[in-house]
Amino acid sequence: MYAVIATGGKQYKVSEGDIIRVEKLGVEAGQTYTFDQVLLVSGDDLKVGTPTVAGATVEADVVKNVKDKKVVVYKFKRKTGYHKKQGHRQQLTVVKITKINA
Repeated sequence: MYAVIATGGKQYKVSEGDIIRVEKLGVEAGQTYTFDQVLLVSGDDLKVGTPTVAGATVEADVVKNVKDKKVVVYKFKRKTGYHKKQGHRQQLTVVKITKINA
């Protein structure tokens, strides 16, 4: 059984026991989080939402909050002496999927 959930502007295909990294949820490690935007549920039969499946949720335990690898943004304009270096580290939440309620 698997489900497709939407969070942080992205979609993830998950099943029970999966560990995924999503955009920061603002939940402390060790707590439970419920994803309510379930787009598709596959079990005995396939349920496709319009846009979400009514009454379907996915429960997950928050493992930890981490930062992603650094992305370097470098701006440069030739002949003018202009250059600017900037870095960014996206904050992520690692969750373990515990239950799919369909």
